[in-house]
Amino acid sequence: MGIFALGGTSYGMWEETLGFFALLVPLALALNYDRLVGASIIFLGAGTGVIASTVNPFATGVASDAAGIGITDGIGLRIAMGLVLVPSAMAYVLWYGSRVRRDPSKSLVPAESSGAPAGQMEDVPRLTGNQQIVLVVFFVAFLTMIYGFIPWNDIWDTMFDASFPFPTFGSFYFPEASILFLVAAVIVGIVARLGEQGTVETILAGAADFLPAALVVVVARAVTVVMKNTYITDTILHWMEDAVSGVPTGRFAVLTFIVNIPIAFLVPSSSGHAALVMPILAPLADFADVPRALAVTGYQSASGFVNLITPTSAVVMGGLTLAKVGYDRYVRFVLPFLVYVFLVSCAFMAIGAAI
Repeated sequence: MGIFALGGTSYGMWEETLGFFALLVPLALALNYDRLVGASIIFLGAGTGVIASTVNPFATGVASDAAGIGITDGIGLRIAMGLVLVPSAMAYVLWYGSRVRRDPSKSLVPAESSGAPAGQMEDVPRLTGNQQIVLVVFFVAFLTMIYGFIPWNDIWDTMFDASFPFPTFGSFYFPEASILFLVAAVIVGIVARLGEQGTVETILAGAADFLPAALVVVVARAVTVVMKNTYITDTILHWMEDAVSGVPTGRFAVLTFIVNIPIAFLVPSSSGHAALVMPILAPLADFADVPRALAVTGYQSASGFVNLITPTSAVVMGGLTLAKVGYDRYVRFVLPFLVYVFLVSCAFMAIGAAI
């Protein structure tokens, strides 16, 4: 969960988590947890990191640019928020997981909670040299992606007023990440000696596992498109503008977080959400005598908060499909934690306004 949170806070690791469900859910079952534990390690790990994004280029970066401030403005408050939320998420998953291991009937997905048969873990053969190299290729690809997504030059210039001393990618976004993993997949096929046909068949088999999730992504995206093209999003955005105008500083800071919650539901894309609201919230923050960085924190926290549960999120619905966990079961599990996150986020917003 710590690794996922690091990815979430640094480059907004969310869509990229879909590939890990096929790894962590079977592992959770083998350790006598249930499928929900495997899914929540990913959702709550990456999700709390995204809520407390520090230099996430797709949320903090886009919003900061739209607000006319640096990406590192307000980073102290976001780091403090992460230091509270991430350990809390870990404790919550550990608490639920320990209950399931002691008594499988406590599982919210009892039909799917059976783990590996006794002794099965001892029968697993040791990794071969080629398999170890495959793992190295896998992790190098992910580290390269993380390094490419982080805006090193902007961060370094803000903190030290100098250029980043190490080479960076001129441009790195989803097309580059896709090519990176395609190349890594071919290298894995060569190292594992799968052959041309075996490599292609393995890639196609992996893609087939993601087809249900891909269809869910299409449906979730369609909801957002309909909302935008019928001007429902614009209507709600205008209502939110009226709601936060002319309120006291502390209340404005909290409202900045609260009013972004329904918008995040309508616009699951963090960058699209930022482009919609920050041109309005940033000037409103000036009128309320609140730092624009606090408006950025409120927006990104609300966006990450909603993305943990919204059925219009392709990651939530796709991940649950891959994990074979019902959405209703997941909501029952995560709702108490979301109440806690809501209260903590409001508290940090109020603290940020008072500093």
